Amino acid sequence: MINLIEEIKNKAKQAQQRIVLPEGTEIRTLKAADIALEEGLAKIILIGNNVEIQQLAAKNNLQHISKAKIIDPQTDHQMPHYANLLYELRKSKGMTEEQAVELAKNPLYLGCLLIKNGDADGELAGAQNFTGDVLRPAFQIVKMLPGIKVVSGAFLMFTPAAQLGENGLLVFADCAVNPNPTAEELASIAVSTAATTRAIAGFEPRIAMLSFSTKGSATHELVDKVIEATALAKQMQPDLQIDGELQVDAALVASVAASKAPNSNVAGRANVLIFPDLQTGNIGYKLVQRFSGAEAVGPILQGMAAPVNDLSRGCSIDEIVGMIAITANQAL
Repeated sequence: MINLIEEIKNKAKQAQQRIVLPEGTEIRTLKAADIALEEGLAKIILIGNNVEIQQLAAKNNLQHISKAKIIDPQTDHQMPHYANLLYELRKSKGMTEEQAVELAKNPLYLGCLLIKNGDADGELAGAQNFTGDVLRPAFQIVKMLPGIKVVSGAFLMFTPAAQLGENGLLVFADCAVNPNPTAEELASIAVSTAATTRAIAGFEPRIAMLSFSTKGSATHELVDKVIEATALAKQMQPDLQIDGELQVDAALVASVAASKAPNSNVAGRANVLIFPDLQTGNIGYKLVQRFSGAEAVGPILQGMAAPVNDLSRGCSIDEIVGMIAITANQAL
């Protein structure tokens, strides 16, 4: 794990992406920004009251905040431009110019407007805001990548089982966002997770589309959905190494794969697991985390036209620093 995190940080240092932190006066976020600036992980943009940020930095002896760009929504001279951008994006949905002026002052909206205007490369928030509040402006302003049907959440799972995945590292999705994806949405999740795997984990994905059936061992509409999703993902990216439907043991264990799916190019050696719905994904990653002592890094939100990541409100400073580096890698 340490080696990959260092690789992610080194890529971030080289890229020098502009990462906006809308919760600029939240103390964990501010301390993480100070560390990120000290380590040179990104160019940091803080949104918040300039005086309050400076006072918090002085009180907590944060010596690198002076390197950050600070945007105060109440006073910044570009606010009329951002408000007009929001109005143009949302007027067809009934937004008035007056509403746009007020909403643009919301840091979560302003962060996305910075990205849309080309003034930032990615955003990280959620230390003091609900997931829905972080994602709503992202959907309205940043929007999704062409061809992608849903935003989803992936976890890097650093397990002690070195014989599985890539020396114990696997990518799980979707474990955070979509309760019951359709076959089309499940295919999009697979394609998005492949991109995340390449950008963040740094290896070529071998994707198992999970089910309670392997290659027709059971028949059910839930199995049919996974089979259809696998076919759709292959249409979207013909060069993708992907197979399904596979039970999790057939996906991961070579001896099981030899009997259950002998002709599969993924079975027995999968390093990416796509769960059929949010219940199985969320339960699955937490079971692995608790039973094996695996380290779960995420959720890494994927499928947006630019990276917008959502933190847990219980996140640590170190987790925020790591997610700044991951967001920077996604922006490459």
